[in-house]
Amino acid sequence: MGKIIDFLFPPICPICGAPCDAHGMMCAACWATFNWIGNPRCHICGYPFAADLDLGPHPMCPVCAAGKNEIHWMRSACVYDDVSRNIMLPFKHAGRIKYRHIMARAMIGLLGDMPATPDLVMPVPLAWGRLFHRGYNQATLLARPIARHLNIAIDVNSVRRKYRSDMGHKSARERAEHIHGVFCVVHPDAVRGKTILLVDDVFTSGATFSELRRVLMRAGARDVWGVTFCRVVHAI
Repeated sequence: MGKIIDFLFPPICPICGAPCDAHGMMCAACWATFNWIGNPRCHICGYPFAADLDLGPHPMCPVCAAGKNEIHWMRSACVYDDVSRNIMLPFKHAGRIKYRHIMARAMIGLLGDMPATPDLVMPVPLAWGRLFHRGYNQATLLARPIARHLNIAIDVNSVRRKYRSDMGHKSARERAEHIHGVFCVVHPDAVRGKTILLVDDVFTSGATFSELRRVLMRAGARDVWGVTFCRVVHAI
């Protein structure tokens, strides 16, 4: 059946429309335009280092070395720049959900680096008002194929999020203050004793992940990790 579908509807790159190897993949030319994050990178948060640096088998960024990062494992597939922004923003705000396949595929490629298999996959929740307006949670669209790949449950019900205005161009400190208290665990039994993999589209300052981890750990989670498609990279 798959060969028949490919014959009738040949796979094309969702970004440029050029022929590609399989549905949901991008062509080699588009792939080469992304700033993919590989080694060397911080073995805790995944912060990318210059490619020509030899930092040993377990490098750490200054933030993680100082013990200021609460997430024990975090990875992002690529740097947030003009290229990744051109698919991430339409995917998030303009209904271009066709990009979810290439984004999730890139994120799945990072999971072999996890310390172990988590118990749950949890997309970062949207507030009900924003979910109603947008019609979908972009993090859930990314989390579902990740959960299928890991063969573990996805949890979209245990945490609720209050509506607050977008964080926009706030500083890291302002983001942390803005996000504080926005999440509430409504089904603590579902997360108690579990290692949870949080999924989102972009890692900006880490405030959202830190706050969500805080409430999950307070509800009894064993540990909380994170994965995103892209991340904002600041000089540190």
